Amino acid sequence: MAGQPAPKIEESWQLALSEEFDAEYFAELKEFLHKEVATQTIYPPGKLIFSAFNLTPLTAVRVVIIGQDPYHGAGQAQGLAFSVSDGMRIPPSLQNIYKELHQDLGIPIPASGNLEKWARQGVLLLNATLTVRAGQAGSHQGRGWEQFTNEAIRAISDLRAGIVFLLWGRFAQEKAALIDTSKHFILKAAHPSPFSAHKGFFGCRHFSKTNEILRANGMGEIDWNPVGEIFSEPVSEK
Repeated sequence: MAGQPAPKIEESWQLALSEEFDAEYFAELKEFLHKEVATQTIYPPGKLIFSAFNLTPLTAVRVVIIGQDPYHGAGQAQGLAFSVSDGMRIPPSLQNIYKELHQDLGIPIPASGNLEKWARQGVLLLNATLTVRAGQAGSHQGRGWEQFTNEAIRAISDLRAGIVFLLWGRFAQEKAALIDTSKHFILKAAHPSPFSAHKGFFGCRHFSKTNEILRANGMGEIDWNPVGEIFSEPVSEK
């Protein structure tokens, strides 16, 4: 990728992932995306591809939630796992996340599926694949994004401590191999999809358990209500 600028991404992530931007696989990924954009409709829009990183600096991460790839419907994807833009119909998995949130913490079920408030508090909403063709789920898998996002998980594991990883479903749970469990916390449950939520996602109480862990480690609680003002800003490490 010599001579080409690296993607615009938040400074602490840029520093931690600089070798990835210079790697051959990333050059091939970028070339693939250029061709896709020229001939296909791609989600999310280019300026939102790295939203998870830009809204949640590496230095501010407190919690990681891992998804698979972006929503492939028009106007849905905004660069955050499980989240959709304001005004969009709330997808089934997020509906189930909200149901568990209500059962766990009594938070009213929101009318919006926008999870930016979580991201701004240090909840990294990371999809393993960061782009997708319109109407074609999984269409950008195996092109290099997984290698890039695996390195992001490794960076959190190596450079931070006391982070809570919420691994929902088999795909996310495979990422546990990237995480140093001697210095981080992993909570596992079934995926919130309607096909599996009743197999262990409902009743997992991951939201209250996460706050218990964060409090015990002096990292402050997450305000899990997706709407309203943030009452607890993350404190970035210097």
